[in-house]
Amino acid sequence: MKGKLTFLVGAGVGYLLGTRAGRQQFEKIKGWATETWQDPRVQGYVKDAESAAADFAKTQGGALKDKAVSTAKGAFGGSKDDSSDTSTTSETSYPQTEGPLVDADDANPNTPRT
Repeated sequence: MKGKLTFLVGAGVGYLLGTRAGRQQFEKIKGWATETWQDPRVQGYVKDAESAAADFAKTQGGALKDKAVSTAKGAFGGSKDDSSDTSTTSETSYPQTEGPLVDADDANPNTPRT
């Protein structure tokens, strides 16, 4: 099934880029995409998403970085002898955060869910 899907996608891309009619269709699609991207309503959504991502990074970025560093140290930093030690150390335990981590849905509680 995966091979058939790959073939169909490849045939479609080949048609779009390889034939005159395909290139015309590609230009239509490209023009539609450009117009849509430049629409002020779309750009408003883009700016809202950028500000939400920046706010999320400011509030949770440090905690996520600390967690990633401690996980990487635990996975790659320790030797086999260290893995037999069952006590927790500050390097292998999860970092203390100021508040709970939130997922993307919780970052914007006032936005309607689709």
